[in-house]
Amino acid sequence: MASTKAKPVGTGDDVGMFKAVSLNRVSQAIVDQVKELLRQGRLKPGDRLPSERELCERFGVSRVTVREALRVLEAGGLIEIRVGAHGGAFVTTPTSQQVGEGLADLLNLSPLTALQVTEARQVFELGIVPLVVDRATDDDIAALREMVRKQQLALEAGEYTMAMSADFHTGVAACTHNPAIEMLVQSFHGPLLMSLLEAQVVAPLMGHRGTEEHSAFIDAIADRDADRATAIMREHLQRTADRVSHPSE
Repeated sequence: MASTKAKPVGTGDDVGMFKAVSLNRVSQAIVDQVKELLRQGRLKPGDRLPSERELCERFGVSRVTVREALRVLEAGGLIEIRVGAHGGAFVTTPTSQQVGEGLADLLNLSPLTALQVTEARQVFELGIVPLVVDRATDDDIAALREMVRKQQLALEAGEYTMAMSADFHTGVAACTHNPAIEMLVQSFHGPLLMSLLEAQVVAPLMGHRGTEEHSAFIDAIADRDADRATAIMREHLQRTADRVSHPSE
């Protein structure tokens, strides 16, 4: 059976889709143009872009410039470069992890304080508790219990780290089965860890009580008790807020 070859967008009736760009920051201008076409819906996931040679002609630039623009688009999860006879640059959709990593870079470079991060956590993490209670599967609950088991073993061995606590809260968010929520929590992992480390300076043994609360929180999820789960998480987060707002106490 003969294979069908996808016709690139921006050819035929769509020949005017791409426009020549100025010489200042040329590759970024190409990237911006492709992003705008995506926003407009003129480019859709699965579409194959014209060949490098055709893009050079459309944009009026060199092949090196086109390749640089394609590398930026690929790094951003907007296209996928495939090799072979039917290869090329194909429009794709960024994963929640890719988007989260981009947001994480911005957050990690921002001058956020531990208190600001903890206040944001109080709004966000308390807000998703009803979804977690409603949507967490048996496998989700088992995975959270395994995380707590490892936390307890690490505490006994003197190997507990705040990264374990941060990972638990990320795991809780995954129980919502909402990619947007998972993306936001993944992007917040760095600031979250920073705030926990600062709280640990005030209370070096905080992992013991925190792990107990993690376990109680899971029990509330398993019982589908949103009020109890919310109360546990509220106390859990408030204690961290108190520690980072009064570091000398």
